[in-house]
Amino acid sequence: MGAIAGIKYTKDKTGRKRYVRIDLDMYGENPLIEDFLDLLDIEASRGEPTIPLREFIKEQNKKRGINV
Repeated sequence: MGAIAGIKYTKDKTGRKRYVRIDLDMYGENPLIEDFLDLLDIEASRGEPTIPLREFIKEQNKKRGINV
């Protein structure tokens, strides 16, 4: 595979390609890169406690003094 501008691969100790560095100045507006980064954020939050949306809205309204 040839070199791609703004994309660099890093190999591990065994010589296997393991890491990729993406120049976000070049590719940051790419929807696929944005989706990939969003998925990383989602994966990082896996297992964290959640609350139902209605409960969240209720709490936010209470904090802002909105009576619905």
